[in-house]
Amino acid sequence: MSCLALGLDFGTSGARAVLADPSGKILWQTRQEGLAPTCRAWHGALLNLIAALPIPFKPLVTRLAIAGTSATTVLCDGAGRPVAEPLLYNDSRAQVCLAELAQVAPPGHLTLSATSSLAKLFWYRSQPGFGEARHLLHQADWLAACLHGRPGWSDWHNALKLGYDPATETYPAWLRALPFAHLLPQVVAPGTPLGTVLPDLGLCRDCVVCAGTTDSMAALIASGAGRPGDAVTSLGSTLVLKLVSEQRLEDNASGVYSHRLGQDWAAGGASNCGGAVLRHFFSDLELVELSTRIDPEQPSPLNYYPLLRPGERFPIHDPHLDPRLEPRPADPVEFLHGLLESLARIEAQGYQKLQALGGPPVVQVLTAGGGSRNPTWTHIRQRHLGVPVRPADHQEAAYGAARLAALGGLV
Repeated sequence: MSCLALGLDFGTSGARAVLADPSGKILWQTRQEGLAPTCRAWHGALLNLIAALPIPFKPLVTRLAIAGTSATTVLCDGAGRPVAEPLLYNDSRAQVCLAELAQVAPPGHLTLSATSSLAKLFWYRSQPGFGEARHLLHQADWLAACLHGRPGWSDWHNALKLGYDPATETYPAWLRALPFAHLLPQVVAPGTPLGTVLPDLGLCRDCVVCAGTTDSMAALIASGAGRPGDAVTSLGSTLVLKLVSEQRLEDNASGVYSHRLGQDWAAGGASNCGGAVLRHFFSDLELVELSTRIDPEQPSPLNYYPLLRPGERFPIHDPHLDPRLEPRPADPVEFLHGLLESLARIEAQGYQKLQALGGPPVVQVLTAGGGSRNPTWTHIRQRHLGVPVRPADHQEAAYGAARLAALGGLV
């Protein structure tokens, strides 16, 4: 039992670790919940997860990779120490910088969003610590640097919303011309070895830290999707769709972008709708009990757009879109039925949008996230999607990170 791969995933409020052997068999896994959105909390969880590895496994871990939330950024000095608070994936305070960014970025560019990594870099310039900054990193980049000690590296997936072009494997000229372009990380393919772990972590001294990925791409890698037409829906707090495509699909007007996946592309988008709105109205026990009282073959007449606050990213890209949660019936079963039906409708519209932009017909939808365990919702979704819907082979993004490390890249 040698050459084990460790995958780590840092999500919205928790962190997970999965250890796998070369065949992909999971040997051990653990998680830490309730993380504060701070670098200190992330670093503490990183060390805790590694420390929790069973002692017999530690010297056998030869590769590791980290997945983090997309466009969560950390501004740090030359040693990797943060010089400003991290900005989370959904932080939109950089809205005030979009007019200035629009003067240099091409029209319709992916970075022209208040939550993009590049917009956040523009916003950081007004912060007191900006003069000390030497690197703009993403959550996964920064955590990896904590392990190998060489800040300044990123990967195709995390760097996409910073403006990096994975097709040409360069930053575009307009981005390289910015006066603070020296803060941009060097970018390599996900899974590329970056360096060996620092001493005193208890791991094999030759353990290689690999370039990581985003949480949604790690989930796709874990799912088993690989052929054009394979689709992956992550039913977590939000609704994230990915479709494997031979063509690169881009449409900023509808929130569509593509990550490079070897020689193919993973096209998709993320809706602000999802499990968070369900948990806003129902407890976990209520969701289970009420779902059993819904007839999934009977469509609900309710037509909601279930947002918790104004603003949508995909399949409608409208930062001012208002939630639509009325009328609300007195019967909670009818209300939940309407929510599940509406979420399934939005998912189907998302895949229809991807196909309209040139993506392949959806062959199957693999599902990850907490919502995948609700059979009523699955039945409703299959009715709307019209193709087989089944659970992903593996649902933990940490497993996808482990496989990325083990394979040394995307194949």
